[in-house]
Amino acid sequence: MRMILIISLAAAIGLGIGRFAYSLVLPDMRDSLGWSYSTAGFMNTVNAIGYLAGALGAASFIRRVGLFRATWIGALACVISLGICALSGNVILFSFGRLLSGLGAAATFVGGGTLAATIAQSRPEKSALLLSLFYTGPGTGLIVSGLAAPFLLQYFGPGSWWIVWTVLTVLTALMMIPLLLNPVDVPATETSTATSSVPLRPIAFYLAGYFLFGAGYIAYMTFMIAYVRDGGGDAVAQSGFWCLIGLMSFVGPWLWRGLMARGESGMTTAIMIAVTCVGTFIALLGTSPMLLAASAFVFGLSFFPVVAATTVFARLNYPPEAWPKAIGVLTITFGIGQTLGPFVTGAITDAMGSLSYALTISTAALALGAVLCAFQRPLKG
Repeated sequence: MRMILIISLAAAIGLGIGRFAYSLVLPDMRDSLGWSYSTAGFMNTVNAIGYLAGALGAASFIRRVGLFRATWIGALACVISLGICALSGNVILFSFGRLLSGLGAAATFVGGGTLAATIAQSRPEKSALLLSLFYTGPGTGLIVSGLAAPFLLQYFGPGSWWIVWTVLTVLTALMMIPLLLNPVDVPATETSTATSSVPLRPIAFYLAGYFLFGAGYIAYMTFMIAYVRDGGGDAVAQSGFWCLIGLMSFVGPWLWRGLMARGESGMTTAIMIAVTCVGTFIALLGTSPMLLAASAFVFGLSFFPVVAATTVFARLNYPPEAWPKAIGVLTITFGIGQTLGPFVTGAITDAMGSLSYALTISTAALALGAVLCAFQRPLKG
């Protein structure tokens, strides 16, 4: 369990902060730099392109440098990217920082997820729980950034977005220390990807559903803080909303562990995506504190476990030597959805003039994704 928690720091840096903290800073950057919602969404699209590229090259990168090294190199790239984001609001430079963050996050996800799956394999009776613990890492990152960013922006005032990026750079650099000081070794035979293959046709329903999950959830995560702020939410409301999502990710492993242990079909993932869909739908009902808290509660309880469930699906349906490639294929599909989601929803928001349209698209994509995953049958047996 200790090894899993150490590895989860990479996910906290790469996903919880490197990927998602942008949503906390986005409203101030839009106001200070005059960005449209399309431009704001494009920054997460660029990040998703980096994530997609990283996922495409993850298996060969892991084969060259090893699982643990690939994981911490990815985390380090995310730390550097945060520093780049603090330097300038120039669209080109900032886009490069977001691109680098996506590349690093993919390495932490595929490398760390495969490491976690390998460790979990040695403890089959607790495998689902151990895998879920790895995916609480992003929740840790959400809480860290949620406790820092809104209050820094409130204290320093408009235009202080660069201060937030600077502080997040320092915090993630500190989080790198225990990761680097505690290398995690796994048997070399468990990490080979040279002869593995992952045919796509047998998992077509699952891939289509996971694609829609990627497009739907990222629209929510990109624009919800702006939605909360537009509804009158101050720094406390924004921080509370964000941290509640992170806190619920810690509850998720215990709530879903029994279901995930039976995750050889797509039904487990379908149920979790459906619950995530309910979370986004609740936000559409209004911006009262109670509704927003309920939305964050339900959404946070399920959206990170969806990603954990895909790793369980890969572990239960493929041999160990195919895990990095299988997880990579799933991450690529997820990345394509993430690439399209922010820019498309941002453009529609600009055209229609309300963030509620972004949430509507998010809810619809998640609902359809849940239906498609439900059709996926196990590959074994």
